[in-house]
Amino acid sequence: MLPAGAQLLKTSGRPAIRAEESSATVPAMASGSEQREQAVALLDHPPAEGFLSQGAAEAYTTDGSLDLDGNPALKQRTGGWRACRTLLAIEFCYNLSINGITCNLITYLTVFLGMGNVAAARSVSTWQATSSVIPLAGAILADSYWGRYRTMVISFSTFAVGMILTALSAYLPLLVKNGISNVVSVQESILFLGLYIIAVGVGGLRPCLMSFGADQFDDGDPLERRAKGPFFNWYVFTMYCGSTIASTGIVWVQDHYGWALGPTILAAVLAGGLSCLVATSRKYRFQPTRGSPLTGVCQVVVAAVRNFNVQLPSDSSLLYELPEDNPVMKGFERIEHTTDLQFFDKAAIVAPSNKEVEEADAPALRGPWRLCAVTQVEELKILVRMLPLLATIVFFYAVAAQVPSTFVEQGMAMDTTVGSARIPSASMSTFNVLTIVVLIPLYDRVFVPVARRLTGRENGISGLQRIGAGLAMPVLSMGAAAFLETARLRAAKASPRAPNGTSVLWQVPQYALEGVGQVLTTVGQFSFFYSQAPPAMKTVCTALGLLSITAGEYLSSLLLTAVQWATATGGAPGWIPDDLNEGHLDRFFWMMAGLGCLNLMAFVSCAMRYKSRKAKCQRCGSNFVDNR
Repeated sequence: MLPAGAQLLKTSGRPAIRAEESSATVPAMASGSEQREQAVALLDHPPAEGFLSQGAAEAYTTDGSLDLDGNPALKQRTGGWRACRTLLAIEFCYNLSINGITCNLITYLTVFLGMGNVAAARSVSTWQATSSVIPLAGAILADSYWGRYRTMVISFSTFAVGMILTALSAYLPLLVKNGISNVVSVQESILFLGLYIIAVGVGGLRPCLMSFGADQFDDGDPLERRAKGPFFNWYVFTMYCGSTIASTGIVWVQDHYGWALGPTILAAVLAGGLSCLVATSRKYRFQPTRGSPLTGVCQVVVAAVRNFNVQLPSDSSLLYELPEDNPVMKGFERIEHTTDLQFFDKAAIVAPSNKEVEEADAPALRGPWRLCAVTQVEELKILVRMLPLLATIVFFYAVAAQVPSTFVEQGMAMDTTVGSARIPSASMSTFNVLTIVVLIPLYDRVFVPVARRLTGRENGISGLQRIGAGLAMPVLSMGAAAFLETARLRAAKASPRAPNGTSVLWQVPQYALEGVGQVLTTVGQFSFFYSQAPPAMKTVCTALGLLSITAGEYLSSLLLTAVQWATATGGAPGWIPDDLNEGHLDRFFWMMAGLGCLNLMAFVSCAMRYKSRKAKCQRCGSNFVDNR
């Protein structure tokens, strides 16, 4: 089918689309199948000479993206930084809101609602864990059914509703004039209803914002492909700016003007972000949905198992692939066959029972649970190849989890007086954030151009090189922390009357090194996994990357528990006792540094074996290896 309103004319025996009518409006945000059919129609019937100039024909994107009306997107009117500037502002609103409600939540539960420390900590941990898992479900919905933009709009609205309920719980005692005997329990019920509605909203926003922003750059255009790298840098920059303002400004407002004012401000911020998202919708490019990625993965596995006893052909060209002229492949990437993970290739074997499928090539005869195209098989292979890399990155976030925990405990055992001022040990994490905020612009504006001239790569160095350099930072950070702790313990034993004589400013190097690691690994991870992800799994792979952060926090908790169990036996204080002067926190840091070395070696081994995605854009016909 053609876009609504498009009129076919007969010119020299072939159909063409009248230029002035090709932009007719279709229902906004059509379904994925309708969008795909509309795009395919224009691809099958390019504009005839005399109706559209060659320059106008080249103005369309080459990655199959659509505009709001469901027509192929024009480069000069959609996408690029004109769209991403707004998305970065929306990302700022999101991070300001989620961090603003998180930072002071436990204070509200204990001080205002009278909840015990253990119960409050358990409630916050359960809510945060739920908020970390739901994005995977949101990513599947976005990639399979709703699309990223629609998922973002629905999730943003849900987030705002949850924030309003959270604010309402704090205003409840003021709204109920006659008083209610169990007002605290009602407050608590409304609060947690609002918090879990917020978790649902986060589940859709968190994975989609980054992926949708990256969608605004056309991989088939070298200039736009180069511009995509800086987007991830500035995305993380904006993320930390929002969290910094939340942990300082919003907390200050709540402490001085009441806790209820915080979520009220954040609800207004979310309303502003949602308005911007909707008002600028015509600037965006939209990728059509392509069905459930999990279904495609399962189909390959089932088909491979069914063909387990069938011998693979020596010539890979005999494996089943959709023909070049098949409408399903128009505008989408065809992924070239690779020779590893050959078990999954069995899903594409044209067995005798599948001969009629290959010959007919009809959707009615093609059994997706019996025979899969090579491109579909390669999508699963890409996902399997990325999992070991993702597992090694988890340890990075286990080390990052030490910043608000063992680093703070170490600082509490040090001299926090600087001149006439006293610096809370928890405030030392400011140096971590400052390092990130300062280095990201320098990396983008200074390092990348210099490295690009030296290496010829679009982003200066490859994504795997950037991640690997970042994974070396936890080793250095833990080593610096271990050296400092050894010196601190020696000074404490030498001066029993002043055991906390070591200045807390000596912690700056370990915080700064951890910040360098965030600039390299976190940004590199987001960029690499998005670029390598199969087209139908962009949001899902982004969600998996975000899930690695949560997995790292759980790994940190597991390591701390194991260390305490192994060292605090027989009445011994253990490595991390309440009084650090009686323990050996330095040994824990050395252990983490050693594990970091092993983790880095595992990453290098996986990276050397990793095969970058080879794809072919069916619209422009160009092949490229996406190894940025």
